Amino acid sequence: MKVAQKSLLAGVLLSMSSIALAAGQLNLYNWGNYTNPKLIEKFEKETGIKVTITDYDSNETALAKVRAGGHGFDLAVPSHSHLPIWVSEGLLANPRVDQMPNFKNVADEWRNPDWDPGRQYSAPWQWGSVGIMVDTSVYNGDINTFGIVLDPPQELVGKINVAPEMNDVITSAILYLGGEACTGDKQLLRKVRDKLVEAKPKWKSMDYGVIEKFAGRDLAASLYWNGAAFRARLKNPDVRYGYPREGYSLWADAVVLLKDAKNVEEAKTFMNFIMAPENAGLISEFARYANSIVGSEKYMPEDMATAPEVIIPKEFIGFGKFYPTCPPDVQKMYTAIWTELQK
Repeated sequence: MKVAQKSLLAGVLLSMSSIALAAGQLNLYNWGNYTNPKLIEKFEKETGIKVTITDYDSNETALAKVRAGGHGFDLAVPSHSHLPIWVSEGLLANPRVDQMPNFKNVADEWRNPDWDPGRQYSAPWQWGSVGIMVDTSVYNGDINTFGIVLDPPQELVGKINVAPEMNDVITSAILYLGGEACTGDKQLLRKVRDKLVEAKPKWKSMDYGVIEKFAGRDLAASLYWNGAAFRARLKNPDVRYGYPREGYSLWADAVVLLKDAKNVEEAKTFMNFIMAPENAGLISEFARYANSIVGSEKYMPEDMATAPEVIIPKEFIGFGKFYPTCPPDVQKMYTAIWTELQK
């Protein structure tokens, strides 16, 4: 009897020890309004790891915060255009995402991207495009042009928002004026600066919170991202998303492990977790962007299979590109333009 009691006690202690080991914590630094609460709830329930999320509003904000150190974050979610900067500056650890069990679910075309060769540093999150949102009850003309925000029709003046994301805005203006992303052509960049400064008085805001404002019809146009346009259309059926024929940016966000992360194993567990189809489906269900995980489609809302904001119409497929990280000297010129635009 005593032997049986000892065995039972040992089993209880072992069970308690396992629970204690599982009950870790994780600090995620991510874009605002971008993380499905159901995803976090599922992760916490399955792993016992408590997740704390801190929001940021731009790639530049996130990069500056992590550069400064002392942030306490374990994971961040930079865009592909900035990820090489994080790597080159030694801000990331290498968790060998390509060797994680769920990496087998990553689609072939996403396994070796230019911005993360071999996919060692980053676990896919979501991808999308930069385009134009328009309330067609206010303006029913051609919306497939950046001219909507840079040379706006009179119906839209004073009702326009522009996402305050430097690279997206400046690249869009460069493409509109016939240039190529990451150009160092000073003459063209002067024209870009002048065009943006000229257009700004016709805008109402440079803000991230657009979905509810389109729902309430406080805005009628915005340079923004496709998933947000989809979410806005679900609240306001007059919203449409335009793919600028001048060319438009494609982007991909991914989860990375910070060099000074305190909860490393918990972070790796999360990175592997989001590459499971059912969990990638939850990510897309909330923010309404596509992801890179094979088999995730069956876990998404049915309307995503045909949504024009998610499935790029054939006539606009060739106009979008994943633009690279700009050289430091070019980035410096962009920053100068951006600083002037903020005045």
